[in-house]
Amino acid sequence: MTHSTAVSVVRRKRAAILVTVLAVLATNRAAVAQEQPAATNQTPRYTFLEDHDPNGIGKFYRGREIARVMGHQGILWLERPEREQEEGLSLLIESLQLAPGMVVADIGAGSGVISTKLAEQIGPTGTVLAVDIQQEMLDALATKCKKRGIENIVPILGETKSPRLKPGTVDLVVMVDVYHEFDFPYEMLRGIAASLKPGGRVAFVEYRKEDPTVPIKEVHKMSEAQVKKEAAPPEFGLRWKETVEKLPRQHVVVFEKRAVGG
Repeated sequence: MTHSTAVSVVRRKRAAILVTVLAVLATNRAAVAQEQPAATNQTPRYTFLEDHDPNGIGKFYRGREIARVMGHQGILWLERPEREQEEGLSLLIESLQLAPGMVVADIGAGSGVISTKLAEQIGPTGTVLAVDIQQEMLDALATKCKKRGIENIVPILGETKSPRLKPGTVDLVVMVDVYHEFDFPYEMLRGIAASLKPGGRVAFVEYRKEDPTVPIKEVHKMSEAQVKKEAAPPEFGLRWKETVEKLPRQHVVVFEKRAVGG
């Protein structure tokens, strides 16, 4: 073999190796691209700021800072006797249009102040699904139910991203002074919406941010407009039904689950 022939063979081998390497790299890039989320250039769902309200967690969703969660140490505040006068709990129950036999989910049930009232209204043929992410709250609720002989409340230990409710099984979801504390409001509301039967309702009971006289820290208030903004994603299938303004400090913003094709 002449020198020129040998050089030609080496060059062909190098070219073949280069083609193989490039093909492997292209395959690897394609595999990595499949693993990466397609929308990496989209605006993130949540944003974070170091300079924020001390009663919030520095995490923002649709322009609203998420509030700190009340721990189980706050049970006495939830159970305070003046709460009826301050918040009009009887008016709230009346405004929810409850009926015997309904399945009602109380999200952020705490020690069961609202759950027990719901249970009484829907009767023994109805069920209250009392959801909370703190086992201590559910333990307090169980003690209360045993003491009062209440048998139509089912405690559910929820998660920060899921209420752990079965899809299409709930007539009404009630959230009293709690939605603004969800660490993952989008994920939670998506799960809540999925749990509703067609025509089922979800009621946001929130301190009115529009009213500066309501004696609650600002990060624990929500305006009607903000509630509507956060319930708006079309994948939730929710449409605004009504806003009840009968309570002393809160409004009740109600949405309805659209039927398929509705």
